[in-house]
Amino acid sequence: MIGRILWITFKMLIIPILCVLALILGAAVGYAVLGGKPVSEVFQVDTWKHMYDLVFAEG
Repeated sequence: MIGRILWITFKMLIIPILCVLALILGAAVGYAVLGGKPVSEVFQVDTWKHMYDLVFAEG
């Protein structure tokens, strides 16, 4: 019974976990390959603030 509960919980959580991992990996690879910047900058708050300002800046 416990094994079945764990299996159902695993099946419910695997897709969201894989989506978050794909988002992080995609951001890191895209920032480093396309942007030519260090991967470590992806995880800095200032980088995300700058991206937010670029997207939502009023022209």
